[in-house]
Amino acid sequence: MKQIPLPIGPAPEPDFDNYLPGSNAAALQHLRSLAFPAAPVYLWGPAGSGKTHLLRGLAARCHAHGQRVGWFDAAEPWPWTLQPDWAAVVIDRCEALDAQAQQAAFALFIEATAHGVQVAAAGRLPPVDLPLRDDLRTRLAWGHVFALQPLSDAETRAALRREGDRRGILLPDELMDHLLTHFPRDLGHLMNLFDRLDTFALAEGRRLTVPLLRRMLAESEATRGPADGTEARAA
Repeated sequence: MKQIPLPIGPAPEPDFDNYLPGSNAAALQHLRSLAFPAAPVYLWGPAGSGKTHLLRGLAARCHAHGQRVGWFDAAEPWPWTLQPDWAAVVIDRCEALDAQAQQAAFALFIEATAHGVQVAAAGRLPPVDLPLRDDLRTRLAWGHVFALQPLSDAETRAALRREGDRRGILLPDELMDHLLTHFPRDLGHLMNLFDRLDTFALAEGRRLTVPLLRRMLAESEATRGPADGTEARAA
């Protein structure tokens, strides 16, 4: 009989304190010390480098001071309207903005700047390489631009161990090695996989092991199909 997993509690919301900077300490320090309104900030880097975490950290800092933040990304429906009580405007996933979203982002950028509202944005590419209209690319490159790097293997291990400690779980070295050699080293992806495995292990009454991970992925593939090609190969 499978056990019913007891909730451990939600993972903490992304903020500056739970961000592991690795080689991105300069971007973290800049956002921590940012005095509004300042020049726009643009973060770029591959998936898993912490762009969205830092943007959410900036929003959390604003919320802690009773300030409101407007959050937009490529999937946000139009219109994008600036609210007069916003302290900051965030635009995430800039590389995915289509023509209408680019127009909305440009207008929002101009209006926010005119009203002294802080602008922060992020994308996977540097501004010069973004597939966007020239006037929007120019404005994204106008302020402070930070290139973010993914965590090293050692830093990723530290992040996973910290989450294990929070849950009261000891992650075996062989499981950690398997995660880092068979899956994308995107911390968000690995944390999601860890969460799934933890829930599966609780239901099965088993410890976290490589065979249990393989079994979970095999059962998932059999019932729903593989979530992506990486998991299918790793299983």
